[in-house]
Formats: sequence, structure tokens, C-alpha cells
Amino acid sequence: MTRKQELLAKKIEHLSLETFDPTQLVESMGRMAFQARNTARAAKIYEMMLDEETGGVWLCLAGSLISSGLKRVIIELIERNLVDAIVSTGANIVDQDFFEGLGFSHYVGDPFANDEELRELAIDRIYDTYIDEDELRICDETIREIADTLPARPHSSREFIAAMGKYLEDHGKNKESIVLTATRRDVPIFCPAFSDSSAGFGLVKHQWLREKAGEPMLSLDAAKDFLELTKLKLVSKETGLLMVGGGVPKNFAQDTVVAAEILGEEAPMHKYAVQITLAHEHDGALSGSTLKEACSWGKVSMTHEQMVFGEATVTVPLIAGYAYHRFADKPRKARRLASHLDKAGAAV
Repeated sequence: MTRKQELLAKKIEHLSLETFDPTQLVESMGRMAFQARNTARAAKIYEMMLDEETGGVWLCLAGSLISSGLKRVIIELIERNLVDAIVSTGANIVDQDFFEGLGFSHYVGDPFANDEELRELAIDRIYDTYIDEDELRICDETIREIADTLPARPHSSREFIAAMGKYLEDHGKNKESIVLTATRRDVPIFCPAFSDSSAGFGLVKHQWLREKAGEPMLSLDAAKDFLELTKLKLVSKETGLLMVGGGVPKNFAQDTVVAAEILGEEAPMHKYAVQITLAHEHDGALSGSTLKEACSWGKVSMTHEQMVFGEATVTVPLIAGYAYHRFADKPRKARRLASHLDKAGAAV
């Protein structure tokens, strides 16, 4: 066994909500204090989002969540119709989920590893998780190949990710994929900072080669992203945000209320909002800004909002698992929002 094989010997295992039922634990936590009570209240608010007959639940993802073992949790929420749209960083969708859909894995690592040695071995580290850089380059190249097959015009990230899902349908080696599952179930995925990931490397190569050949090229249209998600806000009305982390996905989803107003349309503030974060609010950074602060911008109602200051791999399974098992006997109807956008002429 080579040194690289030795370091990449133990795969990250994805947690399944089927393996445990946290409902009693969460109920008990609601009678405690501090973040236990906040977590329980967040779980209750998530359940309220799901009980809205005509509303929509948007899952926002920031941070290295898929590589940490939460992929299966998110897939199960999609399969149970407990998520209607996803707004994410490109890393979660491309470098981590699509990457695994191609047949690759993340590995158990060491936060105290020798990073110079890892660099020499072409191993990338995310805290205590490893990725094979050579395999990541294949992911980059696959994104370029997908871009080469699509019409040479501006695309929203949702459209491009749908093409990624179709690619996995035909060529994927691991069918446990958020991108693939969402594509099959018409759950749109938006990555407003899509190029800040392996997608960026693949797309820049696509454009570079097309430019050198004097041929038309595909591009990503951030404004189209914004318009499509704003359309979903107008259709869904009473929306709820389940935000893991902060940053661009959080603000992008919240901003649709203001965008609708600027367009001269009526859209209520997001009625429900839960954010799971470890960021602080006092430095002015978006990831730590409270949901109450978002109310001042006209984005989030203060009636049903909850900040949970906790780490995602601990808190997400509790909140998601609570809803998953509470809705086991009362199936929720799929919203199929991606099909709505396609019918509205948002995609080719």
C-alpha cells in the first residue's frame, strides 16, 4: 500500500435518517435550555413550514456539508418531499455531491496532518476530511464536457445543474446523489456563486477553448438565477427557509422578497426561517447576522424564526430527523417547482 492509499483508506459514511428516530429526544430538549431548546423550537418551525398547504420550503446549504456525511440526510428529505428547492454553495453541489455521483469518495482525515505532505500526494484537506485531487480534476473535466454539450447561450445555474443530473442518470457510478435525486423529483437547485467550485474550473476551460477556436460558448447568468428564484417566491407565497450556514445562499434566498417588490409584484416576507450557524453577529458578517436583522430589510417575518448556534453535523440530523419521522404517516405533496420554471419558459 502506498502512502496515498494509506491516507485514503477509510471512507466517510453518510448518515441515514432511517437509522434513528430523534422525535422524543427533540421533544425533551424543548424542556431544557440554551441551544437544546433552540434546536427543538427550530424543529417545530420546520414542521410548521411543511404543514403549509401551498407554501414552499427552501433548503440553503453553506459549508462542507456533503463531505462531512450529511448527503444521505438531504437525499431523504428530497425523497420524502420535505424540501422544495435548494440554494447552495457550488462546493456542496459540485466538488462534493456530483463528485461522489461520479463514483469518488471523501475520506476520514486528520486535522493535524502534515499539509505539505498532503500537497505532494495530491490530497486536499477539509478539516478532518480528505479528497483525492486527481479525482477532483476528473470532476472539473466532466463539467467542461457537460458544458460542451449544451447550447452556447447564458444558462441559470439551475439549468446547468439539471444537465449535471441528467449526466449522472446516464453515466453516474453512484446513484446516491442530491443532484440526481433532485433532478428526478423536479426540485430545483440554485448555486448563485456556481463558479466558486469545480464548476468554475470546468467552465473556464470550456470558455478558454471555445474562445481560442473562435466558437460560441456557454455562460452562467446570475441575474437569471435571481429571476427564477424570485418567480418561485411569487408562486409559493408562504415560504420557509431552512438555512444551514450562511453566506451567499442565505442572502440570495432572502433577497427574493425585495426583488419581487422591485418588480412591482406582491410577495410576503418569508414566513418561517431557521438558521443553523456557529458564526457571530457582532462582526457584521452575513453568516452570523440574525434573522431579526433580516426583518429590518423586509426579508424575514419575526413570527416564526429561530437561530440555532450549533455545528451542522450535530444539529441537522436532529432537526431533519424530527420532521422526517413526524411526516412518516402524513405524506406531503411534491411541489415540483423545477417543472413550473420549465413550463414558464425559463429553460430550453
